[in-house]
Amino acid sequence: MNADQLSAFQANGGFAPTTVSAVVVGIVFAVLLLWGAWALRTAYVGWSEDNLSQRQFLAVAVRFAALYLVLTYLLLS
Repeated sequence: MNADQLSAFQANGGFAPTTVSAVVVGIVFAVLLLWGAWALRTAYVGWSEDNLSQRQFLAVAVRFAALYLVLTYLLLS
């Protein structure tokens, strides 16, 4: 954004675009962590009741960790 666009955004919105960016990234990570906690808990319950193998449980955990790392790299770099 150029200087005119930044000043217009701040004048109309009352806050800077960087603030909006930080809020959106925070919301994305909050939703990701809530989803991860739900997925890991659900997988753990399935594993403890012998509905999932240990390998399937670890696959869920690795997928969540990989998704978290990729989003961290993409959104925070």
